[in-house]
Amino acid sequence: MTETTAPPALLAAEALHVTFPGRRGAPAARAVDGVDLAVGPGEIVALVGESGCGKTTLARALLGLVEPTAGRVSFDGRPLAYGSRSLRQYRKRVQLVLQDPSGSLNPRHTVYDAVAEGLRIHGHTGDERTAVAEALSRAGLRPPERFFLRYPHELSGGQRQRVVIAGALVLEPELIVADEPVASLDASVRGEILALLLRLRDELGLSALVVTHDLGLAWNIADRVAVMYLGRIVESGPVEEILTAPRHPYTRALLSVLPESGTPPVVLTGEPPDPTRTPAGCRFHPRCQVLASGAADAVAGACRTTDLPVLPAAPAARAACHWVAGPEAAKKVLGN
Repeated sequence: MTETTAPPALLAAEALHVTFPGRRGAPAARAVDGVDLAVGPGEIVALVGESGCGKTTLARALLGLVEPTAGRVSFDGRPLAYGSRSLRQYRKRVQLVLQDPSGSLNPRHTVYDAVAEGLRIHGHTGDERTAVAEALSRAGLRPPERFFLRYPHELSGGQRQRVVIAGALVLEPELIVADEPVASLDASVRGEILALLLRLRDELGLSALVVTHDLGLAWNIADRVAVMYLGRIVESGPVEEILTAPRHPYTRALLSVLPESGTPPVVLTGEPPDPTRTPAGCRFHPRCQVLASGAADAVAGACRTTDLPVLPAAPAARAACHWVAGPEAAKKVLGN
């Protein structure tokens, strides 16, 4: 496949590592273990993986909430500085939308105060009321004045999530990081919030990194997908290619549980990701259904002993897997 050229990244991680030291002699946790990731202007990227794979830690590092052990984060071509003043300016341009709107909103604050909080923290000198009203309106709460004096407990789950989104929009960011933005919502409301994020991208040119365990969500909203396992990106590329022709066995397993996949569910055996115990070789090999079936016998030795390089941030579809890169006989098993 001919590799396309990506526009300059708005947000990028380069060879990023985040390691948490163990307590009382316990091994260190390599939560993010060499990651290259990029989000372009006006692009939605879905970061997908099981719980414990490191995706939330990666998101926090991208937001400047966790300082990397090694590597760097850059925004608009400039490395992120970790001084308080620099981070203050950065967080006007990059905003976080959390999973649980009930936990994100102070129950004692009205909707108006919840949305205005960011303006007050950053010393906004314009018309606060107008800015709050515009943010609520963009988030789909109209007429906005009807919501000014309401409290979180008076709202539905979908309305609370819209208030959280409005609180992010009020500072007119260029990018949002949304951590499981619809996980706590009813199925009937999920589609509305996803449609809202797409509309904000189209109308405002807003970029987004959406952190999720759900590849079905990625299918509905993302331009590109990055699949994470045990601190590394193991497959990434355009959403159509990754979700219609996945190459990495882990991606295939995640997709198989979707009702629309049309394939038998793959039950991953073995232990779930543990960042304190990174296996030798391919870090997925202890749970790999392909290796267990014998289909990857030609490359089994490499799977168990040879580590794979960090997958580069690139617009083309890539997979970090010895089997995918192995003999033609193994590739035929994949159907590629």
